[in-house]
Amino acid sequence: MHPSAIENAFALFLRVVAVYCLLFGILYWVRLIGVYDGALWRFDLMPLHWQVAAVTLSAFFPFAAIGLWMLSSWGPVIWFICAVTEIIMYAGFPDMFGSRPLIVAAHVSVALIYAAFRIALHLQRRRAAQ
Repeated sequence: MHPSAIENAFALFLRVVAVYCLLFGILYWVRLIGVYDGALWRFDLMPLHWQVAAVTLSAFFPFAAIGLWMLSSWGPVIWFICAVTEIIMYAGFPDMFGSRPLIVAAHVSVALIYAAFRIALHLQRRRAAQ
């Protein structure tokens, strides 16, 4: 049986999010190894809260990208951990991490689109079962 249009679109969506997760992971690695000049752009110059966040997200974002690209069930879970972490960082503690409303909005948008796809797939499977 061939996948439906919704299933194909969902797979494409997950792979687009995987690329975006890989990009975020690379950006955190760039911050850790100190490629950029400037304040707090090297691991040894970062305050402890940035060190913890940068190390965690530099490992989790590429891991989420792999899971999303392979369309495995754990990929969205790891992405969700990354998204919640960044939302808490940038929306909950802007005095420590700075304010990044575009990153927060991107994570919320991805979560809403993901939920819409899951609902559509559930309804499609329910109709097919009847």
